Amino acid sequence: MDLSITDVRLTPVLVADPPLLNTQGVHQPYTPRLIVEVVTDDGVVGVGETYGDTKYLELARPFAAKLIGRQVSDLNELFTVADEVAVDQSRVSGQVDVGGLRGVQTADKLRLSVVSGFEVACLDALGKAVGLPVHALLGGKVRDAVEYSAYLFYRWADHPEGVACEKDDWGAAVDPAGVVAQARVFKERYGFTSFKLKGGVFPPEEEIAAVRALAEAFPGHPLRLDPNGAWSVATSLTVAEEVGDVLEYLEDPTLGTSAMAEVAAGLKGAARSASDKGGGGRRAGVPLATNMCVTTFGEIKEAFAKDAVQVVLSDHHYWGGLRNTQQLAAICRTFGVGVSMHSNTHLGISLAAMTHVASTVPGLHHACDSHYPWQSEDVLTERLTFEGGKVAVRDAPGLGVELDRDKLRFLHQRWLDDDGALRERDDAAAMRIADPGWVTPAVPRW
Repeated sequence: MDLSITDVRLTPVLVADPPLLNTQGVHQPYTPRLIVEVVTDDGVVGVGETYGDTKYLELARPFAAKLIGRQVSDLNELFTVADEVAVDQSRVSGQVDVGGLRGVQTADKLRLSVVSGFEVACLDALGKAVGLPVHALLGGKVRDAVEYSAYLFYRWADHPEGVACEKDDWGAAVDPAGVVAQARVFKERYGFTSFKLKGGVFPPEEEIAAVRALAEAFPGHPLRLDPNGAWSVATSLTVAEEVGDVLEYLEDPTLGTSAMAEVAAGLKGAARSASDKGGGGRRAGVPLATNMCVTTFGEIKEAFAKDAVQVVLSDHHYWGGLRNTQQLAAICRTFGVGVSMHSNTHLGISLAAMTHVASTVPGLHHACDSHYPWQSEDVLTERLTFEGGKVAVRDAPGLGVELDRDKLRFLHQRWLDDDGALRERDDAAAMRIADPGWVTPAVPRW
């Protein structure tokens, strides 16, 4: 058995995306993803997926060239190889991405996002070669199915007039009634039993009303609210006062570790005061979750020392892969911090990878996020399915998925035909089509 890498194929694609709203703007009609294929000397092909913006392609191409001749089993070496790839300093930014898409864009974070796609491809190839599923290569599953949460968005019925795009049947959701209707569809189609609302779009009182409407429509179901850091500390505490009694957790209400720590301290103080007065306190026991202020191992110390977060939402794409995700989960477990998984727009390869690693994490008490139900297109021969809000863990070798070459070719051709306007994720640019005067709001927005 020869597991040396003889070829690496990189295929950027553009995938249809609905007009989902967030604090930055609205999703573009198509979003870029990168499909990675690693081919061994024995003809085994492993697949991976990551972000497809130009800055990732610029790193992925020289990285791929350096893998030729190496073993797919040399996973630790991927990080060494990544360090050898130069990063264009114009791609590096110390500014926080208000939408929580990537966090601060350091060179290391860009490299890790590229490594993640290759690591998954290598694990898929290795699993196929030795006849084991990826979860077995990661130490074995502790659950047979992974629970996911319905990812609710404020959204328009269609992209702005005149924009070529794919149509869907979801309709608009711009008020509490629309959000509840959307949640009902998620429950009916996929069986989800927990719901997360992407906030930071409308004034807090409107989003409080939406959460209250969800709590009334789905009593006892876990609810989350994520405004992507759009609120001040004071506003975050006010929202917690209003809906803390029905939230499983409040995700990134304000921007940055220090501000999150202030909110956490305020919540604790309110809980103590309520307890002293003999009441439970509506704010009491509302955990804070993040996928924005803890995105690398180096950011853990400050966040945990300040008790700024109680749940870390991992994303294997920017943590550097599935094994790093396991390491993060172990650190969280050591410090008594909960862990779950964040999602950005992704295809079935990434959902399969998320499901494999999530199946190996002990104490995964929160349903994982997933955009997958929003994606009408995929590159797989068979879409992954949700039953009772869960995805079954596949026991076939590797990830247990197969590329559909025709679909891949079609989505790649769309990327080739694009004039470059859609090859970069830019929610503000998409919003300006509908509102030419739109400027990404400064934070805190409220």
